[in-house]
Formats: sequence, structure tokens, C-alpha cells
Amino acid sequence: MTTKKILVVDDSVFMRTIITDVISRESSFEVIGTAQDGKEAVRKVKELLPDAVTLDVEMPVQNGLQALQRIMAECPTPVIMLSSSTEDGRSETLTALELGAIDFICKPSPTGGASTIEEVGQVLVDKLHAAIAAAERRRQMERLKLFLGSDDPSPNTRHAAKPVAVPPAQDHRSTEPVRRRTSGTPPTTDRKHAVRKAESPSLPSASARGSRPKPVLPADEAGKAAGVPSVHGASGGSAKAAPSERAVRFRHIVAIGTSTGGPRALKTLLSALPHHLPAPVLIVQHMPPNFTRSLAERLDSYSELRVKEAEDGEVLVSGTAYIAPGGLHMTAVARPDGTYAIALSQTDPVSGHRPSVDRLFESLLPLRQLKRHAVILTGMGSDGAKMMQRLAEDGAASIFAESEESCVVFGMPRAAIELGCVSQIIPLQDMAGAIVTATSG
Repeated sequence: MTTKKILVVDDSVFMRTIITDVISRESSFEVIGTAQDGKEAVRKVKELLPDAVTLDVEMPVQNGLQALQRIMAECPTPVIMLSSSTEDGRSETLTALELGAIDFICKPSPTGGASTIEEVGQVLVDKLHAAIAAAERRRQMERLKLFLGSDDPSPNTRHAAKPVAVPPAQDHRSTEPVRRRTSGTPPTTDRKHAVRKAESPSLPSASARGSRPKPVLPADEAGKAAGVPSVHGASGGSAKAAPSERAVRFRHIVAIGTSTGGPRALKTLLSALPHHLPAPVLIVQHMPPNFTRSLAERLDSYSELRVKEAEDGEVLVSGTAYIAPGGLHMTAVARPDGTYAIALSQTDPVSGHRPSVDRLFESLLPLRQLKRHAVILTGMGSDGAKMMQRLAEDGAASIFAESEESCVVFGMPRAAIELGCVSQIIPLQDMAGAIVTATSG
């Protein structure tokens, strides 16, 4: 086996030592150098040509984001970011994933002890393996594309079964953040809410996410405007008005699972879905606690859908995407009044994951009165595959997997495809169109 070369970048001598030590224990890796700031990191990437880089987010002289941009522009190399769990650190880490970093890990705490360092080290090693494998696969596909003279070298883009026409994602939407209207700015500059106002003239306009118009309460929810009751008998979060009757009486439900490469994939997908999608969208993204709320807020700024971190007990509403909080399983449950709600739990991890895609997909099995649509995107491992197969056997309306050529890591889609349960294998740029088509009937 060829030894893979790793460059370790961190401004802390202690952290460089720790990271170098855990990587060096892996026989297939060799740490060929270290750097203490972004400027030195860029220089050493060009000199040493490592197979992968671990890059601290917060550094002097030139920070991790600045270094990442230069690396991707001047000498593209797989990068795993090392992040702190501070609010600034979370925001910069999510920006790094958009700029091209493969994945990230939270730095081990110096006071966490040897076990914490060992756990983080194993996760880092696994992610380095995945990042290097993804880069090698990408190079192979580019060579094959040149050889074949085709833009589509992967046989996995063919429909696996029951093919239907997939319209392209609507091209009128921007990948730039949706503008928020501020005081003195004409309402027409707020694209997201301007669209809603034009299509729903009976609703008052809203100038920001937090001031969205409160829908009319269903009759059986009168008197509960202070908040939606938890399915566990306790409040699931901040008080909010009950959703409108039309919004909670949907016939479709969409569940999405993703891991490595997920934040960028979700940005692409959610920014192409219309605000009037007639289904709630439940999303499990493998991510530590504290990061998922920042992810939801960031995705919300790009999407016509409302995107939020899920709260225990809240009633599901069409046109809203719910991100499972890091460290908690998220499931969908039916309520006696005919609506559906989020349930969060801290039960044991499933195959090492909490939240788990399998756990989310499993919760759709009893919801046979809905048209169920399961989607698996880029990610390492096989989370979600087993329950995708169960859903397919149980008559789910759609079982979609992202195709290999658009995946950062093809592990999770591949696992589902190999079980033979996937109805369509779809490039990421066409996934929104497939979901719109599937939920239109």
C-alpha cells in the first residue's frame, strides 16, 4: 500500500503535536510537514504536494479560510478543517465547506483526556482516508471523461428502476443568499418574500424570517397559539402559532440523509426547491451538536423554503425543511388529530451515528397514508441504506440516490444502490427537479 502524505497546519504547537501523533499511528499515513499559519501552509502545499491537509480555521498571519481559498485556487488538495466549537468557529467552518473543504472535525479538548484525543483521532483518520479516496476517484473520472469524450463517464447516472422524466432545477433561483429586507429597503428587493406575496396575495408581507405572517389556526388548535404541544408532553422549543390547516394537511413527505459533503450538497438542493413545495423536508446531516443550528440558518438564507433546526414536538408544515440537531435522533410521528410532528431523542447511536439517517427513514414506515420520498446524498459509510430498502419494500413513492459523479464521497449512495432498492440515481444538480416531479401528484 502506498503511504499517503499529510500536511498538518495549526498555530498551536500542542495541537500540531497531537494531530501529528494520531495521524502517524496510521501505517498508511506519513506526516511530511507542519505549518503554523496559513501563508506557510500554502507555500508547503506547493512544495510538498501532500495527498491531504488538516487545516486549522483560526490562525495568525493568514487564517484558515484565506489559506483554503488559495490552496483550492493554486494547488487543489483535499482539506479537512479543524474547528473550535465557538460561534465564530462554527460559522467559519461552514464557510470553509462551501469553499471546498471536504469535511471538518472539532478539535480535541486539551482537558478531555486521552480517550477524547483517541476518539477524535480515529474520526480524523477515517475522514482523511475518505477525502483522499474521493480525490483519487475524481481524478479517475476526469481521465475517463477525457478518454470517452463524454460529460457523463459514470454508469451510475442511469436510472436504477422505474425511470421518470426529471426536469432540470429551475434556473431563476440564485445560489447567492436570499436578500433580507431592512428598514428603508423596498419590499421588492426581498426575493423570497416577494415571491410568496405575489403567489399568496391574501397574506400580509413579511420583512424578515422572524416576522413571517402567522397562519390562521385550525379549529382544533384554537387556544393553543402559545405553542405546539410536544409529542412527549413537554414543550419542544420556543412558543409559536399553530400552522394553517392547509399547510399541515399535506400528502407527501420528503426525508434526506447525508454526511461528508452534505452542507454543499444541501445548499445546491435546497436553493433549487420552490417555497410552495407541497411537503415537509426532514434532513439528517451527520454533524456535531451546536453546528446544525448554524447550518440551518445558513441554508435558510439560500433557500425559498423555510429552513430551521428541528424542535421536539413541533408540527410538520409543508414548504419547510427541518435539520436534525447534532447529537439527537429525529423522527416523524403521526398525531391523533391527523397532523405529523417531530420527535427528538437521545437514544443510543445507530451504527455510530446520532442523528441517524436509518432512524429517520425507519420512522416513515408507519406513515403509509403519506407518499414517502427518501433521498440519500453524498456521505461516508452506509447510514440510511438499510431503511431505504425497507421503505422500498413497503411501497415508498420514491427512493432517490445521488449519482457518483456529483458526490464528494459516494459511500452512502453506493450502499443503497448495491442493495437494489434505489428507483433513480440522479446527479445533484437534477435532484431538486426530481423531488418537485415526485411530489406534484
